[in-house]
Amino acid sequence: MSQRKRLSVVLLTRNEAELLPNCLASVSWADEIVVLDAGSHDQTRYIAAQAGARVFQSTDWPGFGIQRQRAQAYASGDYILMLDADERVTPPLRQAIEEVLQQSNNPKVVYSCARRNLFLGRFMRYSGWYPDRVVRLYAREHYLYNALPVHESLEIGEAAIVALPGDLQHLTCRDLPAFQRKQLQYAEVWAQAHHHQGRRCSIFAIIVHTYSTFVKMWLLRTGCLDGKQGWLLAIVKAQYTFNKYSALWALSHAAKENNL
Repeated sequence: MSQRKRLSVVLLTRNEAELLPNCLASVSWADEIVVLDAGSHDQTRYIAAQAGARVFQSTDWPGFGIQRQRAQAYASGDYILMLDADERVTPPLRQAIEEVLQQSNNPKVVYSCARRNLFLGRFMRYSGWYPDRVVRLYAREHYLYNALPVHESLEIGEAAIVALPGDLQHLTCRDLPAFQRKQLQYAEVWAQAHHHQGRRCSIFAIIVHTYSTFVKMWLLRTGCLDGKQGWLLAIVKAQYTFNKYSALWALSHAAKENNL
């Protein structure tokens, strides 16, 4: 039998005192927990340290992609499990991860987890929100996240993706106003990034993208089977799409006016 590989759980935090304890408890079996905090004003860093995590702090915010790169640089395990404070590793997923750690090291393979997303008291089964697979387990020395400020992803190249059994619980939306505020922030960052890349959009494009998002969530991804939450989620996602593209239009329009 090959020697078990060491696992580093890596988390980004900012004011996560409420959610962090249960997240850390779900990965207390890991060989190392690394927390990179972005200036919390609550007890986040204290809670992490009390749980045995190695806690670091950054003084600026370069965006999620670069922040994940920074956090990974502090890790020492053979494998990385990248988590957020609002996620929890279920026992079946832990068992699957442990089996990977017992296997021989294959740097050409990364592992995806099925996220079960919570929306207003319901773990969604449809709406494109389950299984919502995300690549989170990988060999530390071979992979990094890209530098995108939001919607960052692991750069896996030609690596094979192996789906792990078990779920990663994600407490996506427990409070609708807070969730919408976060969605608005993401939309602003998205619009700014695309504006800097020279992207433009028309009013017609805003309308098409907004309505197509609702149709995709509600009908094509069978969000109607998620009941009231499915309808609300389709509306919220359409609103997020509207915010993204209307913000991009506004930036482009302002730039055009300034050039006149």
